[in-house]
Amino acid sequence: MTLPTPLTGVVPPVCTPLTPDGEVDVPSLLALVDHLVAGGVHGLFVLGSSSEAAYLTDRQRELVVRAVTAHVAGQLPVLAGAIDMTTPRVRDHVAAVTAAGADAVVVTAPFYTRTHPAEIARHYRLVAAASPVPVVAYDIPSAVGTKLPAEILLELAADGVLAGLKDSSGDLGGFRRIVTGVRDRPGASGFALLTGSELVVDSALALGADGAVPGLSNVDPHGYVRLYRLCRAGDWDGARAEQERLCALFGMVGVGDPARMGGSSSALGAFKAALHLRGVISCPATAEPQVPLSGEETERVGKYLAAAGLL
Repeated sequence: MTLPTPLTGVVPPVCTPLTPDGEVDVPSLLALVDHLVAGGVHGLFVLGSSSEAAYLTDRQRELVVRAVTAHVAGQLPVLAGAIDMTTPRVRDHVAAVTAAGADAVVVTAPFYTRTHPAEIARHYRLVAAASPVPVVAYDIPSAVGTKLPAEILLELAADGVLAGLKDSSGDLGGFRRIVTGVRDRPGASGFALLTGSELVVDSALALGADGAVPGLSNVDPHGYVRLYRLCRAGDWDGARAEQERLCALFGMVGVGDPARMGGSSSALGAFKAALHLRGVISCPATAEPQVPLSGEETERVGKYLAAAGLL
């Protein structure tokens, strides 16, 4: 598989179904992939935040990539997260996921230690020099504590170091500056601009994004593909209506009681509960130490699904 230039469309950050004892549930993972492919998605992103990559062992990460790439057998590009604290560790992950068949890698800024912008740029250059596949930057300051500077991204795009950006910063104005900068920067053509937001896909596409990587597309891939097609057809009224339906569905991420669980437990628990209720995966378990949803909270997820026409 050769990564399209630029990568476009809906690229779900694939959830990682687990067994009750915390192992990767490969049959459910492949059923989820089939569900996404049937929904018309344009690529798959494994080992991202919605994949619970931070909770998986290296053995489990490699298993996920091997299982998915073997199953799709080149039908769609498969991007894999190579996410870790430092450049040497990221390069080890790049080697592992590309050996397992990934068509591109998705890499954050270094984290845990404070990192200067010049060190972030050096990090990406060193990773790209060692990678046999394209490198996509992952801007997720909520997880790594660093917002990727626009000028560094544009410089690395123009130099051919980076093949694209997954923007999960929540900064639509900043994303717009990068879209404009890529358009105006010689050498940056082909740089894929992907929003990671569930809630403003229509706005991002209107600004010039190439596609979207929304976690909720695990639950409703047909809806996000429909939204993408409406935007590309210029039917902005239809797109707005579809986006608003998906925004209402996204309310499920708040079902968890904040007095006893964090936002990740609530959101990922809701996605997995929804997939379980829809009959896609066998078990809604999330990785430890996340707190599982209660029966009442799972019932609320079902109500969101029913209101969106998915049950």
